[in-house]
Amino acid sequence: MVSVDPLATERWRSVRRLTDRDTAYKVPWFNPGPKNFEAVQNVKVLVIGAGGLGCELLKNLALSGFRSIDVIDMDTIDVSNLNRQFLFREADVGKSKAEVAAAFVEQRVSGCHVTAHNCRIEDKDPDFYRKFSMIICGLDSIPARRWINGMLCDLVLENADGTPDMSTIIPMIDGGTEGFKGNARVIYPKMSACIDCTIDLYPPQVNFPLCTIAHTPRLPEHCVEYIKVVVWPEQKPFEGAALDADDPEHVEWVLQGALLRAEKYNIRGVDRRLTSGVLKRIIPAVASTNAVIAASCALEALKLATNIAKPIDNYLNFTQIHGAYTSVVSMSKDENCHVCNGGRLPIEVSSTYTLEDLINRLMERYHLKNPTLETAQRKLFCISLLFPQLEEESKANLHLFLKDIVADGDEILVSDEVLARAITLRINFV
Repeated sequence: MVSVDPLATERWRSVRRLTDRDTAYKVPWFNPGPKNFEAVQNVKVLVIGAGGLGCELLKNLALSGFRSIDVIDMDTIDVSNLNRQFLFREADVGKSKAEVAAAFVEQRVSGCHVTAHNCRIEDKDPDFYRKFSMIICGLDSIPARRWINGMLCDLVLENADGTPDMSTIIPMIDGGTEGFKGNARVIYPKMSACIDCTIDLYPPQVNFPLCTIAHTPRLPEHCVEYIKVVVWPEQKPFEGAALDADDPEHVEWVLQGALLRAEKYNIRGVDRRLTSGVLKRIIPAVASTNAVIAASCALEALKLATNIAKPIDNYLNFTQIHGAYTSVVSMSKDENCHVCNGGRLPIEVSSTYTLEDLINRLMERYHLKNPTLETAQRKLFCISLLFPQLEEESKANLHLFLKDIVADGDEILVSDEVLARAITLRINFV
């Protein structure tokens, strides 16, 4: 008697053996059958980022049967990308990552349609994100993660009893790598721990001491940092524009300044790649780490689309420093998360608190860069080229006691470039 596999000649047989058959890992409502793979082919997926992780993600999704994929990335291809971002070739240098990646995948995987968006994620409105069934992030930026996290939380509507409307929840699969370490996680906005609930997982990025970079530079990184934090604010190039690490002209300006400083102190190693890395706080990527994390994210996407198995609960760690090691931990939702709870938070402060004490506390807690604080009546602290007249007043306010500025129960609005939405603090003196 000969056993015949009905899927032996099927193009997607490897995937359909998961979607068409019963499994011990299924969720209770899983029903095996062809309709599960049809769901994979019809679901709309957005991939954010077309770099090291993004290239792997697009390849994995397309080869898993996903046919309706959008990819968004504002960056262009650099020659340093070619060693690990395998969808690109030398002839593609200078072109849009999103557009080249989309064209490559469409050419190699017949039936897969990939729509490219060469822009910032902030350029898209809520209706754009609302049309996707899931969003997968392959980002190298914490502020970008926080922004899309806030956007997806804002899209969640509430029922009359205050519970989230499940039909408005768009799951987010987030992958991240750092050298030989990586992580993958599944986030259900307002249902599970979000990016800002676990912001402490992302330690504040280390800055070089100003005295070192200004007077005794020893490393090529010191030269780049000096141009970034000292020379750029002093000379205000490009008509006083803020330094944009994604703008090639800005990077070139910093590079030329860093080369001159490196020559003065006889320091070697300043080049475009290092300059871009310092400006973006980039840790060198490892291709094998990208491959493992992207595979984990693609597998979670397949689970969400078909229910063949439970998604991870809810944070996977991976390291390959001393052998390969993985573990999954369950992150708890922060009941005081300003993103999950609509942006209004009570905060207890002592009567001896100054405005500076409050700002330092907020910067450490929420990883802020240049916060602006204001009440309904006036701005308390604002350092901005748009409002130079407020700088002196803001600096003077730093030493004032909070009790002399606001009353118990008053609200202070806190905004910052890293926040997807402003935070409203209700002051409680203790």
